[in-house]
Amino acid sequence: MSTSESHPEDAITEDEITGAAPAPELEPTATGVSGGKRSAFEELMTPKPKKPKEPPTLASTRPAFTHSFKARDGLGAYTADPSSFPSSRVIYYNDSFVAINDLYPKSTLHTLLLPRSSRSRLHPFDAFEDPEFLATVQAETERLKRLAAKELQRRYGKFSAQDKLREAVLNGEMEWEDGAPLPVGRDWEKELLVGIHRHPSMNDLHVHVLSRDMLSECMRHRKHYQSFNTPFLIDIADFPLADDDPRRHSGPHFDANMRCWRCGKDFGNQFKKLKEHLAIEFEEWKKE
Repeated sequence: MSTSESHPEDAITEDEITGAAPAPELEPTATGVSGGKRSAFEELMTPKPKKPKEPPTLASTRPAFTHSFKARDGLGAYTADPSSFPSSRVIYYNDSFVAINDLYPKSTLHTLLLPRSSRSRLHPFDAFEDPEFLATVQAETERLKRLAAKELQRRYGKFSAQDKLREAVLNGEMEWEDGAPLPVGRDWEKELLVGIHRHPSMNDLHVHVLSRDMLSECMRHRKHYQSFNTPFLIDIADFPLADDDPRRHSGPHFDANMRCWRCGKDFGNQFKKLKEHLAIEFEEWKKE
């Protein structure tokens, strides 16, 4: 698909594709998932970017690589030169991957994993036909999930009933044996959505790792919500997909009734009411 041509299954708007939509500022964090200046040690240990290899013959769904990084090719800028971006945008990078905070997050925490591979210009269905490539992406996704879960715990653990004991120890409110591991608390990895879109709106392969809450100023349209709460989002752990897997084919995902991810309430096509409800559910979700 060309960088400007629209598609009915795009999960984001044209302004988001071109980067013209307003993006929220990221708050500094303690785990590197967003914000904060890299230390001198981190700068020293971060590998220098390598010039990306020219991709091989591309799938029919991808245009020729122009190195312009405009519109649908915008994610390529991160894999080409991740060190040119602030740590509020690029979480970490190595020779094989770049992890970033989504420019237009659809939840309070929304990260992307970008492979630095010649296969990254293929549709995920095609790219993941290579078992070695799939295995490396799945393994790196697990790493990003652990980082994201730690960030959720840092942000919301103080509100969570499951983290009450852990938080009490951390805050010095109760005695704990020296050297003993901290109470495990809530499994924040279970509070993450992870996967690729059946029809990616951007040309470079990317894996979404985001919190379940769906609370964001960038959650502005029905398709934003539906793209993460229907089979349109395919868990990376489900690959390789069977040839007859229905998720390989388009469906009425964006037109289906919108349902709250947490309580299942059906909001039909009332997006505004759903958003108001999600704000309430967010507060309850934090307390679990």
